[in-house]
Amino acid sequence: MKTVNLITSLLFTIILAHSCKTNGNNKPIENKETPPNIIFIFADDWGYSDLGVHASSFCKTPNLDKMAAEGIDFQNFSVVNPVCSPSRVGVMTGQFPARHNVHGHFASVESHIKRGMPDWLDPKAPSLPRMLKNAGYTTAHFGKWHLSNTHVADAPSPLEYGYDEYGAFNLPSNLHQMHVDSTLYKTIDFAKRHKDQPFFINAWIHATHTPHYPKEKYMNQFSHLSEQQQVYAAVVAEYDERIGELFKTLKDLGIDNNTLVLFSSDNGPEITGTKLKTDDNSTGPGLGTYYSVGEAKELKGEKRSLFAGGVRIPFIARWPETIPSGIVDKTTELSTVDLLPTFLNLAQTDLPDGYQTDGVNIAKALKGKAFKRDKAIYWNWLYASKRPGFWPSAAIQEDNWKLLTNTKLGKTELYNINLDWAEQNDVSNKNPQKVSELLKKLEIFEKTLPKNPPSDCFSKKRFEIQLN
Repeated sequence: MKTVNLITSLLFTIILAHSCKTNGNNKPIENKETPPNIIFIFADDWGYSDLGVHASSFCKTPNLDKMAAEGIDFQNFSVVNPVCSPSRVGVMTGQFPARHNVHGHFASVESHIKRGMPDWLDPKAPSLPRMLKNAGYTTAHFGKWHLSNTHVADAPSPLEYGYDEYGAFNLPSNLHQMHVDSTLYKTIDFAKRHKDQPFFINAWIHATHTPHYPKEKYMNQFSHLSEQQQVYAAVVAEYDERIGELFKTLKDLGIDNNTLVLFSSDNGPEITGTKLKTDDNSTGPGLGTYYSVGEAKELKGEKRSLFAGGVRIPFIARWPETIPSGIVDKTTELSTVDLLPTFLNLAQTDLPDGYQTDGVNIAKALKGKAFKRDKAIYWNWLYASKRPGFWPSAAIQEDNWKLLTNTKLGKTELYNINLDWAEQNDVSNKNPQKVSELLKKLEIFEKTLPKNPPSDCFSKKRFEIQLN
């Protein structure tokens, strides 16, 4: 009898061990599925309407359109800054970039001194890849970096933020710069090499930022367009085709059904140049902003604006057999700071002790379930101008009310996104109580922001400049 009881006890222990897992804090998690692979494709200056499925007037994106048809097209998704570097800080940290004194793009040390910015994102800051690596993921970054000054040699490499592997451009000057066209090829190669273990890839593509490098194959497809549109459409078509190649690879590897792929952009479309037709920046010479004719259609504003055209961007999520297909969601409020807590939830691990995210776990929304946001989205923008559509210096969105303001200009506007998705009709005069309420919350938020960047995120060059 004792032998039978012992065998029964051992069998029960084995069954229990196989039915339960633990998360990062050794708490039991029952009946959990295998954590998905995660690929986040983050475009650059890709406007909301630069997709066929978003009614582009001249771009063709059959693979992204198919991605939307096989997943959810979220149309109330926002980045947390209208330019690249701070927008990307929001993804990396799950926090508003102003909390890290990253208010604009990383440029020169002299520029950072004037703007009160660090010379790079603090590698000790909360980091999405590091958290996923601690949860058992193999992590990689391919494509644009731009989380540091690109002109100094003492800035950290991506490895110091928790990546196992990287290939990038817009890196510190001492690191090897990958060609801008390699991002999705390297993503495909990484997926092939790590198909048998959970992996996370930030694939931050160059398109549609300047310089533009249109290839003849794609230019020929759009020979009927004007010169400007032909170049832009060719660039979009090339990257759309590569995204199609990525999906084919996932299917060929047999990991398509266990891979969450998301497509988005760091901000709205660039303002079109009218004189110069060439450009020369850290990614090399090529065609300039004369060809930047991306669209946000009826959305007010462009890149560098807090209006919808500058911060509401494409967000398509695809995960076969988990995310329902063919859904268009125009009301659920989502933001880039939500990605970190969501990815950690999908990885079946907890947020680190002491870490406070500005985002929320949107896993329910990704799976097509009812979801209501319980946190406001804040914007802090120090480079507003008097141009129409570019005057707001701060904004808040809560319960689909969005308030934009500039205290120096004494100007405030309010929009009801449920009724006015494109932000065309200011209703501040009709809703003074809501204006007062949101202004107060914005004031409280701004009081929580640090005044100075951390001193250990300064280049040696900064001290040389200050001494002189």
